Amino acid sequence: MAKKFLHLLTPSRTVPQVPWRAAHPWSLSLQRMAILIPGLFIFGLGDSLLIQSKLGNAPWSVLAQGLSKHLPLSIGECTFLIGGVVLILWWPLKARPGFGTLANICVISLAIQVGVWTFPSMKGHLFGGFLYIFTGIILVGIGSSLYITCGLGAGPRDGLMTALHHLTGIRVGRIRLLIEIIALIIGWRLGGTLGIGTALFAVLIGNSVAISFGLLDKWAAHKSS
Repeated sequence: MAKKFLHLLTPSRTVPQVPWRAAHPWSLSLQRMAILIPGLFIFGLGDSLLIQSKLGNAPWSVLAQGLSKHLPLSIGECTFLIGGVVLILWWPLKARPGFGTLANICVISLAIQVGVWTFPSMKGHLFGGFLYIFTGIILVGIGSSLYITCGLGAGPRDGLMTALHHLTGIRVGRIRLLIEIIALIIGWRLGGTLGIGTALFAVLIGNSVAISFGLLDKWAAHKSS
């Protein structure tokens, strides 16, 4: 039983081919919406758990929280604002959004704010804080795998990353790292929470997404057999 469970958790290095994947980023269907929107909402709730852990936010939420301390806006509203600004940067780079890009900005921002309102703060509760961190990373991985496999367009930050890659030829990983470091430093300087949660997110989120891809891949293979 244990071996079977571990086999299910084998990470996937590629985006799985699933029945609901769109051929075009504006090809909408009820099935895709039923996967995309919950996936984005799960992502946002996971992000909010890191915020409420009080042990360190995900990099972009460090920036959103920092901005919220200087603007008459909530963390969710600042997340929406950042997503919109990043999306504007797409246009001179000749990148174009899909439906999933716009949904990403709206739904994740809403879910983060709902989570911040709903989940109690773990300030002063170390065990609860770490529980929030690991649960949040798992949820972000699940949410990412669900919305990415819909094929309805990259999130605003991912789209900026790939557009800069195509423009400069610099490796995607290096560009992603540079963008997130810039966001992190600005957010920290503005008062956003940087800590062990930030580090754990950076180290573990890739595996969380890959394991979620692996589970979806095995589910799709089972359904087609």
